[in-house]
Amino acid sequence: MNAPATIAAAENILLRSDTDGIATLTLNRPAQYNALSEELLKALIAALEAIEHDRAVRVVVLAGNGPAFCAGHDLKQMRATPDQDYYRALFALCSKMMMMLTHIPQPVIARVHGIAAAAGCQLVAQCDLAVAADSARFAVSGINVGLFCSTPSVALGRNVLRKQSMEMLLTGDFVDAPTAMRYGLVNRVTAMDQLDAEVAQLARRIIDKSAVAIATGKRMFYKQLEMGMEAAYQYAAETMACNMMAADVGEGIDAFMQKRKPDWSHR
Repeated sequence: MNAPATIAAAENILLRSDTDGIATLTLNRPAQYNALSEELLKALIAALEAIEHDRAVRVVVLAGNGPAFCAGHDLKQMRATPDQDYYRALFALCSKMMMMLTHIPQPVIARVHGIAAAAGCQLVAQCDLAVAADSARFAVSGINVGLFCSTPSVALGRNVLRKQSMEMLLTGDFVDAPTAMRYGLVNRVTAMDQLDAEVAQLARRIIDKSAVAIATGKRMFYKQLEMGMEAAYQYAAETMACNMMAADVGEGIDAFMQKRKPDWSHR
């Protein structure tokens, strides 16, 4: 593995390390449970913008340093500027970062340990995939301080069934990792000492596939979710027709018929 490259050099609040097609972004505010400060949000946006155009990166892993994955927004920083325009700008900045997780062509895997609360739970929900340690806990807990987790509810409600989402949002209660998997918030749950191996195994399964197909499919999947069924089928059919013209598809079909492993190196 390459030595971690610091995205926010002044404070080292976000670290990036790349190995074998996997870019790992590590939230690095352990004393604050990796709370999403303005600076950390901006660092994440900058990192995702760089990764979006980096063809060497096939999968992104989002992780947290210290005892928690992410505790949500930095409440201390928020209270220091009690101004509605400031809050509008802050939540717009956070929403931009969350949407970038969906818009970049590479799949993003959340590597979750400790707590993922409020905007931290939103972060898990916004990632394409999530793998959690069996000791991880999840909550949208703003309601406990008088603030309904409105922006986290957008991602949560697109992952978790409506009544389970509303129970989490209205009570602020934590759910454990097995419950989060049953709700559809995470894909896999594993022992803490196996978390990195489980994330790497999932990432390698993706890297083995065509980068063209992965990027096409990710873009199509999220776009069609916002459509009616008829429009979604029309869009999906057009996407498949275009995808069929890619060199990777010819190679993949030939490899299948010849009973060999496809070679995506020509892409």
